[in-house]
Parts: sequence; structure tokens; C-alpha cells
Amino acid sequence: MINNEENLTAKTVTPEEEKVETTLRPRDLTEFVGQQKLKKNLKVFIEAAKKRNEPLDHCLFYSPPGLGKTTLAHIISNELGVNLRSTTGPVLERVGDLAAILTSLSEGDVFFIDEIHRLNHVVEEALYPVMEDFKLDIIIGQGPSAKTIKLDIPRFTLIGATTRAGLLTSPMRARFGIVEYLDFYNLEELKSIILRSSKILKVNMTEESAVEIALRCRGTPRIANRLLRRIRDFADVRADGNVTLPIVEDAMISLGVDAKGLDSMDIRILSTMIDKFSGGPVGIDTLSVAVSEEADTLTDVYEPYLIQAGLLARTSRGRVVTAAAYEHLKKPKPQTQTEIPFQGDTPPSKK
Repeated sequence: MINNEENLTAKTVTPEEEKVETTLRPRDLTEFVGQQKLKKNLKVFIEAAKKRNEPLDHCLFYSPPGLGKTTLAHIISNELGVNLRSTTGPVLERVGDLAAILTSLSEGDVFFIDEIHRLNHVVEEALYPVMEDFKLDIIIGQGPSAKTIKLDIPRFTLIGATTRAGLLTSPMRARFGIVEYLDFYNLEELKSIILRSSKILKVNMTEESAVEIALRCRGTPRIANRLLRRIRDFADVRADGNVTLPIVEDAMISLGVDAKGLDSMDIRILSTMIDKFSGGPVGIDTLSVAVSEEADTLTDVYEPYLIQAGLLARTSRGRVVTAAAYEHLKKPKPQTQTEIPFQGDTPPSKK
């Protein structure tokens, strides 16, 4: 079996994958599938900004990885007819890094910061007056001879993307005029995305094959496109390039993706909780050690879908495996699960 943990559910995108995603990425809101309420609101906001001939208000998009935050930033710049400058939070280590980008912007441009919750706090504080007054304070020199210079920055739109909105400081969050959450995609939306991508990649695919992929891609377009590219490989080698239902099922078995879209790490998480902690409750740090994975990766990448699929639940005492998970993994459910002692990182309150 192929170990696809890094490919299927990885938060980061490899340079090779970025090139493919750019090809598959929708160019405008009409091509963007799903997120109907968000699209409807964005269309109004963009049209209003264009009528007033002013930049769009600053936007913050938050969601689990792979649901379209970066795509929306590109779409907004295309809809506004302006340039897009993009970076990530960890890259902006000093105020000088921020100044270099801001001073290169033109009036109305879009400045996109991915993983904005990881901004250096000094850079974040320097960004506050820029977002409000479009002025950047630069300190030149040291000690008594130090001087502060205010740089005028062209009016622009800042778009921030994060998988962990709870880590954003209140002052930063308050400076965004448009804050939107991207939800997981339903079956019909995913099928549409897969069929659209198959046409772009020139993959001969049946509709039932697209549905089967949609059932297994964890409600996430990025994973849908990843699976499509891997299934295309199997089809090229075993079926003259034709993606049929048997080819999809065969590829999924080889890739270690089951009928619910769970990969080897998902199954490992649930099985560990059942076999070692009797189904929970178990704290995230304890679970992190048990499965040899970072706690942040568990909460950002794996937990959202497991919870959304009804296989895992968060309680005040820790994570708990649901009855649906026992049924899916074909494991016997303890009759006294609610009486199991807490298996977390700190004992629960005795109140």
C-alpha cells in the first residue's frame, strides 16, 4: 500500500502541485463552485467597490486547508482588474520585509498573506496603521538619534487566509471589514469540480467515476484534484487513459483511501483512540504522542473532517470516538464507554 499521508492531507502545497493548481484554479466567481452565500456577498462587495472606484475592504478567509482561500484571493484580484502580490506569514520576519512589498504596490492592488496567524508580532503591529490609514512607520537609526518616518502606502486590499482563526489577535481581526468562513463542499459541488478539472487535464472520465472520487475526497477540492491526478496515472497505465469506476476503486485501494475518504493516518487516529484509550476521552497532546504526529497537524488537518463526518467528537474532557467510527472500522463498542476515566493531558475538574 502506498503511504500517502504527506500527499493526501498535507497542509502545504509542493511547487509541482502549485503549478497544477494554478492551471485548475477558477478565474472568476462564475467558475468558482460552492460557497454560495460567500460568493453572493463577495459579488456585491466587489461591484460596490468598483462603482465607488475604491479598493475592496480588507478580507479575512478562514477554514481547514484546501477549501479555496488562495483561489478566492486570485479571483478577487481578477474581478477587480488589479495585480496580486502574495506571501505567507512566516516569511515576513521584519518590518523591512513588509515595507519592501507594500512600497511596490499600485493603487487598488491586492496583497495576500497566507497563514496570517503566524505573522511576527512586530510585523503585525506595524501593519495596523497600514490597514487603517495606509501609512507605514519606519524607524531609522538607533538610540537618541533614531527617527520615525511615515511612508505613504497606495490604497490596497489586504486579504488574509488562516486555518486557525482563533490564533489571530483581536486587534488584527477587528481591522478586517469582510470576514468569511469556507465550509466543506457537498457531493454535487465536488462532482462538478472533478468534472471541470478532468476536462482541463484532458482526462476521459465517466460521471459515476467522478461521484466515486467525490465521495472519498473529504469534502475538499484540493484533495479531489490530488486524487484525480493519481487516478489518471492508474488509468494511463491500466486502461488506456479511460477513468472508469473499476479503475477508481482499484486506485483508491492502492492509495489507501477507504469509502469514507479516510486515509491511513485517519484510521490510525481512530484505531489508536479505540485500542489504547477505549474510545476516549483523550487529550490532544496525549493523542499526538500516541500517533507520532504534531498536535497542530491533528487539529488543523485531520480533526475537522473526522468531526464533520461524525466519527470524532470534542468534549470538555477530550476527544471521543463516536459509535459511527466503531461501526465503520468494524470494532466492538465498549458498553461502559461513558464511565471510562479521562485519558487526557490534565485531569478534568471535580466539580
